Amino acid sequence: MKRLLKYAGLGIGAVALFVGIAALYIDKSDFPKYPVNVPTVKIESTPERVQRGHKLAMMLCVECHQNAETKQITGRPMYDLPAEFGTVFTKNITQHPTKGIGAWSDGELLYLLRTGVHPKTSLIIPLYMIRLPAMADEDIASIIAWLRSSDPLVQPLDVNNRFSEPSFLTKFLMRVVVKLFPLPSEKIALPDSTDKIALGKYLVRNLGCNDCHAADVTKVNPMEIEKTAGFLGGGSNWTDVNRKVLYSSNITFDKETGIGAWSEADFRRAMHEGIRPDGTTFRYPMERKPLLTNNEINAIYAYLQTVPHLKTPRKPSEEYVLPANASAGMKVYYNYGCQRCHGESGLGIGDLRQADKKYPDDETLIDVIKHTSKYYPETVMIQWDGIIKEDEYKPLADYVRELGRKADIAKAH
Repeated sequence: MKRLLKYAGLGIGAVALFVGIAALYIDKSDFPKYPVNVPTVKIESTPERVQRGHKLAMMLCVECHQNAETKQITGRPMYDLPAEFGTVFTKNITQHPTKGIGAWSDGELLYLLRTGVHPKTSLIIPLYMIRLPAMADEDIASIIAWLRSSDPLVQPLDVNNRFSEPSFLTKFLMRVVVKLFPLPSEKIALPDSTDKIALGKYLVRNLGCNDCHAADVTKVNPMEIEKTAGFLGGGSNWTDVNRKVLYSSNITFDKETGIGAWSEADFRRAMHEGIRPDGTTFRYPMERKPLLTNNEINAIYAYLQTVPHLKTPRKPSEEYVLPANASAGMKVYYNYGCQRCHGESGLGIGDLRQADKKYPDDETLIDVIKHTSKYYPETVMIQWDGIIKEDEYKPLADYVRELGRKADIAKAH
């Protein structure tokens, strides 16, 4: 018996040693490398492709890569990514020849977008970065055409890339779970725009709805989305720009915990305006989608009706506790969730700290808050007119100016 226990102990020790060595190797190593086979392609740029590519990029690329200070897609800290993934910075993807992607070939861009493998380093890109293995060839071509265009967002800007510090969890997932996607062996056509269900499924898959509204973002099946655990039932954890945890919603048609009681008009309003049927607004990282057409939103609605209903109540999000001496403006700012997107300091998705100088009179600043799309036509910010109470705008404007002054004082020191 003693001999048996001795051998068992040795076996357990050997396993523990192996696991420890494997964990140390993963922690100290880079992401896996894969053989790279870049296709030889030349993407023709047409006005139609550039326009379509701009629309897709605004929903897929710009938010994560646009820097609030440079105003271009020069990369930014991903402070709205769960802390479990480590410290992450997106890259400069302007047309700069060395800091950006200006020297990349069309085939290299296509290869990265399709496979998830960096064509220059052979390293697979992190699981939270965009990869589009099932997107139609025409839409991939449109994104590449836009990246080559004269759009101000993509013009070359000499901004250094900052290097990420991925966590052990990220490195483990990249070794064990995430693999490269093969280049499609056949052409992928756009769905028939008159087939609502097919179009809706295509949009849900390629706009990332499945990624966010899965039960676990690390277990998403991007090729066969309906095999994803907890498909569209929500529950995966995300964060706002201050890394406060929020959980994604159930968007299946369960009437109690999902959107089964929503009409098509309710769904359109929510997607276009960010306002739910009960009058509450979306909270970042969920944003309204003003660039989607009515037909596209109706198609998503039609497809969601075909998805199995899941009864998954939304988990409560991590809330903010205001100081006892919070000003009236600070209370308004937090009550409507401004801090979730713009940050507690005013620097987040967009830089509110500049508003004090840019809009020196309150009448204009308040109008910008009420009708942001009048000043920034493609903004995803909720249009607050009729939602924020009239007597709350002045204190809110005062608080926005206070954030700007605090930033100036901090910079001076």
